[in-house]
Amino acid sequence: MHYIGESIALAVSASWTLAALFSEVATKRMGVLNLNVVRMLLSMLFISLLLLFFTGSPLPSYTSSQTWFWLGLSGLVGYTFGDICLFRSYIIIGSRFGQLFMTLAPIAASIAGWLILGQSMSLKSILAMLIVISGIAMSVLTRRDADAHHHKKHLSFKMPLSGVLYGIGAGIGQGVGLVLSGKGMECYSESIPAGADTVRMLMPFASTFMRAVFGGGSFILLMMLRRKFGSLGRSVRDGKAMGATLAATMTGPFIGVSMSLMALRYTSAGIAQTLMSLTPVFILLPSYLFFKQKITKLEVIGTIISVIGASLFFL
Repeated sequence: MHYIGESIALAVSASWTLAALFSEVATKRMGVLNLNVVRMLLSMLFISLLLLFFTGSPLPSYTSSQTWFWLGLSGLVGYTFGDICLFRSYIIIGSRFGQLFMTLAPIAASIAGWLILGQSMSLKSILAMLIVISGIAMSVLTRRDADAHHHKKHLSFKMPLSGVLYGIGAGIGQGVGLVLSGKGMECYSESIPAGADTVRMLMPFASTFMRAVFGGGSFILLMMLRRKFGSLGRSVRDGKAMGATLAATMTGPFIGVSMSLMALRYTSAGIAQTLMSLTPVFILLPSYLFFKQKITKLEVIGTIISVIGASLFFL
């Protein structure tokens, strides 16, 4: 079959689009902390069953203290900080704009790689950053009257500033978490002995499990400090909320991750990452159809420009 890798990569974008839509529904019914606790626990359960089936152990094998440190730190940055910001942005500005700000993740990853790992930043990366920021600005900024008498115009956000800040935080958390995760998987790969091919093949899933341990643990700690466990019980009994959460978990961290790994096996990483970054474009139509959100031509153009900028990091 021709273009199988490209087809899978497009399916990943579609899967992550569904995850964003289901997460918006679940967040508005359950709240950010409740959703993330349930989502982390479900994700760990699914991955444990997968590891048990293929390796005989429900827990990651051949891990080292360095592996747990870097992946745990990645979980705290990517899941705890990043996902709290992402899901709060869903409540305030919706999943469509929340996903648009996720195109900032490659920028954050590039800067974090430069600061933490000593990686170089190319001229192409800097150009890509400017394109991404320009596309986002086209989508979220508008010109308003600054002076009713003189009809002066000034730029302002067409949405609450808090939603914009949460969106930016989500992109930063995703990007920095990705760099830390890469460092953790590098340490994990070094600790897996020769011949343990199945463990090596499932390494990304085991790494996701370790990230979820720290992310889920931090969410539970936050709930304990804020005494929110009563609301968690009510949320679990909400059938619609749990259905949306289950769907978001399956289409996001479980199916989305597995299909993204398959895409990388059948096509180049640059093409796969570019096609998998199309979620902000894919989410436009369902946001209009299901959430009745008004979408302007300028927002569509800005979204496409932002995705093009993000794709330049991988080409």
